[in-house]
Amino acid sequence: MPADVRTVIVSGMIAADPHQGGAAWAVLQYVLGLRQLGHDVYFVEPLPQKNVQNVTDWTQSDNAEFFRNVVCDFGLGDRAALLLSETRETVGLSYRELQAAAERATVLFNVSGMLADAELIARIACRVYLDLDPAFIQLWHSQGIDMRLNAHSHFATVGLSLGTPNCPVPTCGMTWIKTLPPIVLSHWPPATSISHDGLTTVGNWRGYGSVEHQGVQYGQKAHSWRTLIGLPQRCPVACQPALAIHAGETADWSALRDNGWQVLDPRHVTATPSAYRQFVQGSWAELGIAKSGYVLSNCGWFSDRSACYLASGRPVIAQETGFSQHLPTGEGLFAFRSEDDILAVVGELQRDYPRHSRAARRLAESHFDSNIVLNQLFDHLGLTS
Repeated sequence: MPADVRTVIVSGMIAADPHQGGAAWAVLQYVLGLRQLGHDVYFVEPLPQKNVQNVTDWTQSDNAEFFRNVVCDFGLGDRAALLLSETRETVGLSYRELQAAAERATVLFNVSGMLADAELIARIACRVYLDLDPAFIQLWHSQGIDMRLNAHSHFATVGLSLGTPNCPVPTCGMTWIKTLPPIVLSHWPPATSISHDGLTTVGNWRGYGSVEHQGVQYGQKAHSWRTLIGLPQRCPVACQPALAIHAGETADWSALRDNGWQVLDPRHVTATPSAYRQFVQGSWAELGIAKSGYVLSNCGWFSDRSACYLASGRPVIAQETGFSQHLPTGEGLFAFRSEDDILAVVGELQRDYPRHSRAARRLAESHFDSNIVLNQLFDHLGLTS
């Protein structure tokens, strides 16, 4: 092995809410990217007991089956464990094997602080809280909700503007390392054909509750979407989001349908990492609508999903969150604030799609390549060999 190889543990969510291919990819990019750099990488996912589906035997649950399938598909079977929270019961690696890996580990990358098992994390000196949900994490922490920040030694965020004068979100006394979502480009080659000839995206109408801070309500994707509800009636291409929205949202369902949104069921088109990649790569372009909390906070959030579109050579029209202060826009990637902005970009893509497709891929190669992003993150942690 090269002298600079390190044992690394990554923790995040793949199976706690199974059949979400995009959520799985958000974590896999770190696991596969670190492995590509030559590190000895282990993945552990804590599974809250309340999330277990088919409770008679959790090891045969939908969660466990989805976990086994994903780690097998990516050759991680001997380096991964699903750990039933507050127990030492696992699927995959045994708890004893996890303890041994933690003893050797140089660094833990802990998405949203999910891994809280003190027996494992206390053994690792460099414990990185990896924040993929900026603004909400910090606001909840500032309101006294335990987001498990205090168990970590370092803090990294995809909120590229966190801590700057233009972002009102508190830093909670932590120094936040700014990092882009990594993409393992070998798993995301330029796409060759289009099966969804229009604007697509993948997301949840709602994820969790909104949060109020200093009189401002930081809301969910539903609140952003409603401001654009009439877009399909003006747009010359189809609007085809794969959108998880509860059947009880009858008013919003009616508004989406009546205004021409062709809503696809993500359980049918993006339920696995493979299906998610096929959907993204088969799209003409992405319309990336952000949670209103990201928009109002101007935190600079940029989606790992949008980075996958770019890597696939699919142009991205993303709602402005302050990310345009950190990434080049105007070719392949565009920031929008209004319907008129979106329509102007669609016209530009129709005029010269090949140019913007090539530009999207170049941007992924220059800014989101996991080799670049993860090496920079190691540098910030002082772990360069």
